[in-house]
Amino acid sequence: MELTKPQVKFLRSLAHDRKPVIWLGQNGLTDSVSSEIETALDYHELIKIKLRVGDRDLRDKTIEELCGKTRAEVVQRIGNIVTIYRKNRKHPGIVLPK
Repeated sequence: MELTKPQVKFLRSLAHDRKPVIWLGQNGLTDSVSSEIETALDYHELIKIKLRVGDRDLRDKTIEELCGKTRAEVVQRIGNIVTIYRKNRKHPGIVLPK
């Protein structure tokens, strides 16, 4: 699902005052961290993740891998914090603008 500009803007406004719910460390994207991200996305739909994985290239590669595994979309990345979104198909909580 590709997000439009108005949808990204709306999601960024919702994520502004949220705190990171997942901290990703030097071990990278392990299976246990992936399952925690899946659980958080199912419950919240929109989450922030704090990354401490090294330089910018490794961080971008980790974000790409993370979104590929979880089928989530990047809403925003500022420094070491990335905001991702995945719609909950069974019980959607966030209604996106058209």
